[in-house]
Amino acid sequence: MNNIHSLRDLKQGQTATVRSLLSTGSIRRRLQDIGLIEGTRVECLQKSPAGDPVAYLIRGAVIALRSEDSSNVLVN
Repeated sequence: MNNIHSLRDLKQGQTATVRSLLSTGSIRRRLQDIGLIEGTRVECLQKSPAGDPVAYLIRGAVIALRSEDSSNVLVN
C-alpha cells in the first residue's frame, strides 16, 4: 500500500498506517482521542451488512466509525 487513500477504502482484514486527518473541529479531536494520529496502525476488522459503520482495530481497541468520518482519515 504505497498510495495514500482514505481509511474508508480498506477492505476487511487489511491494515494501513495513518498519515493525516482531514477533519476539523470536534470530530478531529474525537478521532485523535481514540488514537488516530500519524503513524498509528489500523486494521479493518468487520463491515456491517449495510456497509456503515465499520469496525477497526486501533491501538488494541475495536472502534466503529461511520463512512463519513473514516473518509477523512488518510492512510497508506
